[in-house]
Amino acid sequence: MASALAQEKIYTIEDIYNLPEGRRAELIDGQIYYMAPPTTRHQRILSFLHLEIGDYIRAKKGSCEIFPTPFAVFLSADDSKYLEPDLSVVCDKDKINIHGCNGAPDWILEIVSPGSRRMDYFTKLFEYRTAGVREYWIVDPDRNRIMVYDFESEDTREYTFFDSVKVCIYDDLYINFSDIAELLDI
Repeated sequence: MASALAQEKIYTIEDIYNLPEGRRAELIDGQIYYMAPPTTRHQRILSFLHLEIGDYIRAKKGSCEIFPTPFAVFLSADDSKYLEPDLSVVCDKDKINIHGCNGAPDWILEIVSPGSRRMDYFTKLFEYRTAGVREYWIVDPDRNRIMVYDFESEDTREYTFFDSVKVCIYDDLYINFSDIAELLDI
């Protein structure tokens, strides 16, 4: 006599919209991934990068916009991939609406937290590459590492918090991570 297998619940974008106030999660192919509140260190890195990139875009009078989390990124037209990257740089204004970004941002930065390591290094790397993100950075303060994935040239580079890191989607933008290291006492 065979026993019936319990059916796994398939979540939708409606489940994301119905989360209790203040509860954040991402949706990938029917699975919900809850997000822990960020640490002060995480927020310091996020603020520094947001200001550096935003100042660059403003100084160059660039057409791209930078959005810090929480900012909705719908990687698929059917709403089965809803993510909230730490930072999203979007250069195509037609992708932006009142709800967030529809389609792949040009550049995504994720700051690794202990609970997000597997998501950032594996699941999101695959999803962002597949969706057409041009550049993806994984900023990992626990490992003193910045992984830069240039999907357009299929190149991957590794840096430390003592390096100046070249942004691939721009010709003349470098982020000096030693300035962040000072803030974090690394």
